Amino acid sequence: MRAVLSIGSNMDDRRALLRGVKEEFAGEIVAASPVFATPPWGVTDQDEFLNAVLIVDVEQTPLELLRRGQALEDAAERVRVRRWGPRTLDVDVVAVEGVESDDPVLTLPHPHAHERAFVLVPWLAADPAAQLQGRPLTEFIAALDPDEVAGVVEAGEL
Repeated sequence: MRAVLSIGSNMDDRRALLRGVKEEFAGEIVAASPVFATPPWGVTDQDEFLNAVLIVDVEQTPLELLRRGQALEDAAERVRVRRWGPRTLDVDVVAVEGVESDDPVLTLPHPHAHERAFVLVPWLAADPAAQLQGRPLTEFIAALDPDEVAGVVEAGEL
């Protein structure tokens, strides 16, 4: 099953935390974006994030993949104090090829992916032909605030 994971961190050793996710999925990665420095989204009174996208080919179900990401968050001692607040690690299942779900535990594709430059720009870097809901990512990016898109700045390899 091919899946898109958005990973991010704005606490502790951000790059090392992202590398840990990459190492966990090393044998399953089809493509990976560079790391991007991004301003916080939603709650803006916090440090800048590092974000990346991994495209993986895994044997797990989408829910098992979600649990795997949550286990990585737990290992990074993620604490969920406030929605969109600071975090050591965030591993989101953004999309799974051929799967649509409105399950509140795991909605696929991610219900806000099309609104978030910090997801779309790295995803496009990892897969220039990527589509979301049958539309090229470039269409969603073009609909975003240009300043938000410009704020997503490449910051080296993962």
